[in-house]
Formats: sequence, C-alpha cells, structure tokens
Amino acid sequence: MKKEIKLNFPGGKRVNAFYKGMTIQTDQPLYAGGEGTAPAPFDLFLASIGTCVAYYVLEFCQRRGIPTHNSEVVMEMEKNKERNMIEKIFFHIKLPSQFPEKYKKAVIKSVNSCAVKDHMINPPTFEFKTHIQEE
Repeated sequence: MKKEIKLNFPGGKRVNAFYKGMTIQTDQPLYAGGEGTAPAPFDLFLASIGTCVAYYVLEFCQRRGIPTHNSEVVMEMEKNKERNMIEKIFFHIKLPSQFPEKYKKAVIKSVNSCAVKDHMINPPTFEFKTHIQEE
C-alpha cells in the first residue's frame, strides 16, 4: 500500500507538505536564509519523535484513568560534535504525584511502541527519481 505526501514551494525557503487533508508548513530559520515563519523540517522530525513518545504516555494514563494535568515529557538530545548529528535522545517522563508506582515500568514499555522510534531503528530505504513536468 502506497501513501503519498505532496510537497510544494510557496516562496522563499518555505516548503509545504500536503497530507491527509492537512497542510504542514516549514521554513528555514533566519540564519539559514529563511524567514523563520514555521518550523524547519529537522525541527518537525525531532518534534515527531517527542510527540509520539508523549502520545503513548497520554494514552497509557487515559486508559487507566490517571490524570495528566501535571505531567509532561521533556526530550533532550545529545549531539556528536564530530559528526554534527544527534547520537542520543533522553526522555524525562514527568508523571503526576498520583501516578501509581506499580505502573512506572509499564509506561516505559508503552512508550517503546512509538512508531517514529521504530522507524528510526528499522529505517526505510530511500530512492530518488526525477521527472520533468510539462508546462
């Protein structure tokens, strides 16, 4: 089954992605020649990892009737300076005071179901083809 995301170039350094009836806007930061009007693609990539993990924490709590009003997930990245790439990501899952001790290991097991993380561990192959558009 093929899924499709269409992308276009609305001006400047901006790129828009159209997927499932939604428009996802990106731009480059000012220092990279953009206007900083939207997240950069790499920022969206990082946010997708964090929001995926946080979603599993939310779902875990909701299924058990555990309130999440005083909860948050903080994601920290450690960069390899030689390669200029992130080499380690830490997640601090801050749970509410009424979170049952017996569920601490289970919530960690739950976040390991994150599909974004799974795709990074088992990445897809990439293939590129060019096509000339007719005017």
